Amino acid sequence: MADAIKDMSFEDALKELEGIVAKLERGEAPLEESISIYERGAKLKAHCEGKLKDAQLKVEKIVLDGNGKAAGTAPFDAG
Repeated sequence: MADAIKDMSFEDALKELEGIVAKLERGEAPLEESISIYERGAKLKAHCEGKLKDAQLKVEKIVLDGNGKAAGTAPFDAG
């Protein structure tokens, strides 16, 4: 659980988040540990949401060629 969240893949972060949710739902952890893992869970949730948003923006920016087929992606320009 000591992995830096920013370096985690979406799948790894989601798996750890699911484990945290299950542990909290079962009430297995003492209060102080529950608070600590809840805080990590909140950070994991935000990380997953960011990864999903990045993926969504990439999908929205797929460039089509003259025949309407995907030809690659263009960077998202929020400005």
